[in-house]
Amino acid sequence: MGGLLNATFGNAVELIVSIIALSAGELEVVQASMLGSILSNLLLVLGMCFLLGGLTNMKDKDGCGIEQTFAHGNAQITGSLLALSCASMIFPAVLYGVRDQSDAERDKTVLMLSRGTCVILLLLYCLYLVFIMHTHKELFSEDKDEDEVTQLGPWEASILLLVTTLIISFCADYMVETIDALAASGKMSKTFIGLILIPIVGNAAEHAAACTMAIKNKMDVAMSCAIGSGIQIALLVTPALVMLGWAIGQPLSLHFETCKYLLALFSTCSWTNNARHSPNRGLCPFCSGCHLYRAGRQV
Repeated sequence: MGGLLNATFGNAVELIVSIIALSAGELEVVQASMLGSILSNLLLVLGMCFLLGGLTNMKDKDGCGIEQTFAHGNAQITGSLLALSCASMIFPAVLYGVRDQSDAERDKTVLMLSRGTCVILLLLYCLYLVFIMHTHKELFSEDKDEDEVTQLGPWEASILLLVTTLIISFCADYMVETIDALAASGKMSKTFIGLILIPIVGNAAEHAAACTMAIKNKMDVAMSCAIGSGIQIALLVTPALVMLGWAIGQPLSLHFETCKYLLALFSTCSWTNNARHSPNRGLCPFCSGCHLYRAGRQV
């Protein structure tokens, strides 16, 4: 539950920014930020968890080298969900490429398919919540630390969350207004802003929480923060934005550029296929994230 709450509140920033960008018609930025968020969680955040957790918990009490472990079943379930959600994003692009129609007709067909796919993804996320919170909650149970002391009560936390959300909404509104001017200056493209900058800033909360849990050797919580956030973006936030765009008259679809969704699909299948890891393994996704940053800078 702790990882789910961390992922939910951590994604609030990106959700607010994406809603404001969507209402302003910045569809390219919204699409790039959603994929960028998935990549950021699975490359940068997860890689840093593996690296920092492995470095700080490298040896046991006897001085022998050890590997950190996490629930293998949890990793398999979340990895499968991410792979399925990314595969769902491929279908609209495939349909767009094979349909022998005019561009306007293909866009309309892809938009209809995207909206139908989003309904399925939203239902899948609801079933996932039932699975982790009711039917199989023991698979996702987290060890409680008796030494931890509650810092804020429910009312204080709620007020702080409300104030923070209002501040973020004002900042996000200002940021979206400056995107066109920044892109026109030639310093940064809209794709780079959406794919790299917004996800890094938006994922700061779960990045800090996940790395802290990894250092404390609570890898199940760290994995829930990092991968759970990616699942929430793929199965909840992105479909919800597509449906919101439908409601307000913005033709947001799941038709992503080929290089982007292939990177997303690759990252979901690479890092959670083993319930053990070491600092070396953490370098793989982290370095991949650095390569993605450099590639995005050239777009």
